[in-house]
Amino acid sequence: MADLIRALTLWARLVLGARSSGWHRARTAPPFHPTPTPAPAPVQPPAPRSPYGLDVPLNGDESALVRPYLVAYDQRQERARQRQRRLALVLAADFGFDLDTRDLHGLGVA
Repeated sequence: MADLIRALTLWARLVLGARSSGWHRARTAPPFHPTPTPAPAPVQPPAPRSPYGLDVPLNGDESALVRPYLVAYDQRQERARQRQRRLALVLAADFGFDLDTRDLHGLGVA
């Protein structure tokens, strides 16, 4: 069986044109001796510092002290008030309805 494999390998080299010996195989590789390189010094991260230990005061505009859900709630409230004002204006201008309840029956006038 080993002779059959060797014969088939030799036949494949001859048919496919593979060289049995070549320039790359004829040369011997030079011995590899790695030159020792100095190990790089480990990089230390900067020490953590507290912002309270700084001499300069903190800028209040750079820090978000208001939660985003509170801002969204205020914006929704303002949009609802704006819709109510627009509806009152359209009803008053087009249909003559007055939705102002502050001066009910002339009580505000005196």
